[in-house]
Amino acid sequence: MRQEHQHYHADLEAVDDRRLNPSQAADLDSVINRSRRQVLKGGLALAAFGLFAGMLPGCQRSPGTPTAAPLMGFSGVAAQTSAKFDQVLVADGYTARPFFSWGDAVLDSAPAWLDDASQDWQAQLLQAGDNHDGMHFFPFEEAPNEHGLLVINHEYINPTLHTNGFTFTELDDGRRQRPVDQVRKEQAAHGVSVLEIRRDANGHWQRVPGSRLHRRISALTPMAIRGPLAGDPRMRTASDPSGTEILGTLNNCSMGVTPWGTYLTCEENFHNYFVNRNAVDHATRPTHQRYGIGQGQHSAYYAWESVDRRFDATPDPTQDHLGYVNEPHRFGWVVEIDPFDPDSKPIKRTAMGRLGRECAVVSLGDDGRMAVYSGDDARGEYVWKFVPDARHDLANPQASRNLLDSGTLYAARFDEDGTGRWLPLIWGENGLTPDNGFADQQDVLLNARGAADQLGATPMDRPEWVAVHPDSREVYVSLTNNHERGSRFPLDAANPRPDNQHGQIVRWREAGADPAAIHFEWDVFLLAGDQPGALDAAGQPLPDNLIGSVQGDIFSSPDGLAFDAAGRLWIQTDSDEQAAHTVNTGCNQLLCADPQTREVRRFLVGPRGAEITGITWTPDYRTLWINIQHPGISYPASDGHSRPRSTTLVITHDQGKVIGS
Repeated sequence: MRQEHQHYHADLEAVDDRRLNPSQAADLDSVINRSRRQVLKGGLALAAFGLFAGMLPGCQRSPGTPTAAPLMGFSGVAAQTSAKFDQVLVADGYTARPFFSWGDAVLDSAPAWLDDASQDWQAQLLQAGDNHDGMHFFPFEEAPNEHGLLVINHEYINPTLHTNGFTFTELDDGRRQRPVDQVRKEQAAHGVSVLEIRRDANGHWQRVPGSRLHRRISALTPMAIRGPLAGDPRMRTASDPSGTEILGTLNNCSMGVTPWGTYLTCEENFHNYFVNRNAVDHATRPTHQRYGIGQGQHSAYYAWESVDRRFDATPDPTQDHLGYVNEPHRFGWVVEIDPFDPDSKPIKRTAMGRLGRECAVVSLGDDGRMAVYSGDDARGEYVWKFVPDARHDLANPQASRNLLDSGTLYAARFDEDGTGRWLPLIWGENGLTPDNGFADQQDVLLNARGAADQLGATPMDRPEWVAVHPDSREVYVSLTNNHERGSRFPLDAANPRPDNQHGQIVRWREAGADPAAIHFEWDVFLLAGDQPGALDAAGQPLPDNLIGSVQGDIFSSPDGLAFDAAGRLWIQTDSDEQAAHTVNTGCNQLLCADPQTREVRRFLVGPRGAEITGITWTPDYRTLWINIQHPGISYPASDGHSRPRSTTLVITHDQGKVIGS
């Protein structure tokens, strides 16, 4: 046997975005003002007008009429191409401060973080998790711009979680063994943090000590199962023979917020955590095969199965329910969390379908009809929406608490003529029948990807975040990239470039601006990449497939998207900064776009090696939070230590102006 330490994770993105699809083919201010509820003893209440009217990325409708003033009132910053760039560069007149980093205290009993990362998993359960991603600020009514809850996803972990990186022992049979304490710490570093925060007398945001609302949710937190798969035999395992409770949530990427004031966290690349060593069995299970559950002797990345039996999905006929062969079925869901009730159990909502889901962004119509939009982030996967059967009750929002347990899941088809259609995933219709491997609606939801293949949905170039315009309800989706477009996936109007290294943003308009509509019209908002005539590092013209249509500051690989109340579209990027095609775009960045003129302006650049992700505001839009995820070189975290740490930044204008105005 051989033991080694792994320090870097360069291969993880390739594992995450690999091709798994075999196919070739109401005014929310008033709504939420009626949704107020008491959340703390002493009268603190959710400032609901801020929850949707300016706080939910892309789902609020802004009051007033458009003005003639330019939408973007800041000067763009330059791209940073230096291999040693280790700062955050923000537009002139703004200040970005590190606020909350991996290892910082969440619960009051948390020990101070140690720079050598030597603390154990019990300490990690009390501290901020790793790789901050989607997040949301829930304001309190008594001081909505000064006080609230900040809820943050922790997507996955880096080798820097441990003092000397990951430790693997290579066994003689090809399996990998992990130290139990490392695995437990990694499980504790996943999930969600809930923080009560307040602005102090100096105007700086601080964690509120002693708050009963501080909470860490992890891969070890018990969660309920609701909807059509609750108690289903396909959800049962040796440790949960009832199929009603799941331990933990994984790979929490982006998110959404409901009109009734809860947080929707999404489980993206859960396949990396599992292995099914039985190749014959694996080939018979579309819910393993179509979702990329690992084969061979160990899981793709973490080898948790060497310590935690539930991540070994190899069938075991000596145990009830074949051991843990169903455990992968228990991930890939939308998880609903009530941030104002620290004793509540998170709920996995199975009616919404099982995906490698990036986000769950709500659009609410004037009549209470609602849609929840999602991207499924892998090459050749689909754009989705879920429409609940019932309407949101504008007068009684708490009656909607289980609205997500019944409805219709749709996959999008983008037709060549600029029209599109939502294809319903309904068992017994359009080939979703036993003859094609779908025994019932539960089978459809467990293998939603395979059902969308059957329906002929449009395979997209890694669909990620979704945002909805605050006035028009136009919907925008980021398509990060797809180097297999034109080889394994055919070109089409929505995915028009071969070897698509830079990605694009596509938008659509639902018929009648109705979130529940079946038909829509769409166009390509922009193709990311360099401008015509751009040269590579050797001074040669770039090939056509690397040329974009960006009007203004260029960028590569759009990922995070969000609208503010004024209708500015904020774009975050996640490009491979070492690749030759990103020579001119440089480090990842936060940009701002005008949806009408299509002008794009660079607002912030992050340190080398970091993805820019997660975005939320105070209701007055004078405070902005974003995340610096997995900085690859030294970047000062919240306490000034130099060990690279995922960090939430708080950004303000030096004169207190609205961000971006």
